[in-house]
Amino acid sequence: MMTGEQYRQSLSDGRRVFLEGELIEDMASHPVFKVPVDASARLYDRGYDPTPGAVRATMRTMSTPEDLRHHASGSDDHDMLLGVTSASMMTLLTAADRIEDRLPENAARIRAWVKEAQGRDIRIVQCITDAKGDRSKRPSQQEDPDAYVRVVERRADGVVIRGAKLHITAASLAHELMTIPTKAMKAGEDDYSIACMVPLNAPGVKIVDVDYAPRHKDERRFPISSRKHTPDSFVIFDNVFVPNERVFLDGHPELAAVFAHSLGLWERLGGLAGMVNTFDRLVGFAQLVAEANGLEKVPHIKDKISGMMINATMVRACLDAAIDQCHYTADGQAVPHELYTNAGKYYGAANYPVMVRDLHDISGGSVQTAPSVADLENAEVGHLIRKYMGTKQSVDGDYRTKLFHAIYDYTGGAGGTWAAIANLQSGGGLYAQKIVTASRYDVEEAKRLALKTAHIEQPA
Repeated sequence: MMTGEQYRQSLSDGRRVFLEGELIEDMASHPVFKVPVDASARLYDRGYDPTPGAVRATMRTMSTPEDLRHHASGSDDHDMLLGVTSASMMTLLTAADRIEDRLPENAARIRAWVKEAQGRDIRIVQCITDAKGDRSKRPSQQEDPDAYVRVVERRADGVVIRGAKLHITAASLAHELMTIPTKAMKAGEDDYSIACMVPLNAPGVKIVDVDYAPRHKDERRFPISSRKHTPDSFVIFDNVFVPNERVFLDGHPELAAVFAHSLGLWERLGGLAGMVNTFDRLVGFAQLVAEANGLEKVPHIKDKISGMMINATMVRACLDAAIDQCHYTADGQAVPHELYTNAGKYYGAANYPVMVRDLHDISGGSVQTAPSVADLENAEVGHLIRKYMGTKQSVDGDYRTKLFHAIYDYTGGAGGTWAAIANLQSGGGLYAQKIVTASRYDVEEAKRLALKTAHIEQPA
């Protein structure tokens, strides 16, 4: 296993990471990257076991509902890489099970690589969404053939790939890029049917990051995002060589969608699990600010909070159903129920804006306009701010102001905007979850029940 310090050192491996036009020479000490790097390092130390051959608990695969529940409970950890790494390994194993009949050698190669990754104690991220070019055209119809990642050269010992993958959370903090097709491919699109594993420091890999880390001198206005933020990456493959042992699919366009569908399942489970705690926090903030404002007994405020509680309960119920109704692959891996996973992710993503809207409505305008902590400390105006931001003897202005700061940081500003977009887009947009839900829902049984209730026979 790696220690936290060894993880920090592992990031200095020659990778090419850019942020706001700057090549990052030392990620572990960079003011933007230091927070997420330190978070990952702490968790490396927390689960460290010096026993030779030991496998970290978070690197083990899932074979029981309890394993799935443990994975889901960790999705809210400060280190997003843990959940993404686990989901990446499970994606690969799920895909291996689904291609076993057609490509047994590839399935064996996947399983061997997962065992290697467990032994190396590394972090993995998922590269799926291509640049896409003209969205109305297929990959093979693009004016620029590199709009989708593709094989540009095949050698006896491997392949060379070119293209870009977008919206890759925490790529620059990981060690390996799980690179898979973004969608189903058609006959003649063999070059785009490529699934492989690429090291971050492979020649030709370039990472361009964006981040919602606060850039303000006084970060106390951002009590959440100053302590927890994760970069998102634009990953460029500029003629990158991938050796055969790291190639999991090359050609076979009829199997390209297997990898995307497998990832979609695990990505949506992670998104659903994350929303469970997020929705409960939103309820908590709503109740706290209602009490701070002296409005917790007002009927329309209570009604809004009750509606938020229902949404939070529904999301949690879907997660429980997805785990409790899991099924198993041929090699004993537990896989969440696709219907409940997709329906739950859709419900949560569709209702997240409603939750935030009601929280803001309950809170009032001070969510956006509350003075800063530095203003509270000012000798001339600080005592006056505390006076007028207070509401009653039990709620002083200092507490209420800081509560508004937390709500703003969690649901507004750069961090809140990131969360709103991530909840919607992670695992594909709402339509993707609708498609899978419709494909897994037993509509024939629903029709049978309707006909039975109506006491009529279905026409032949």
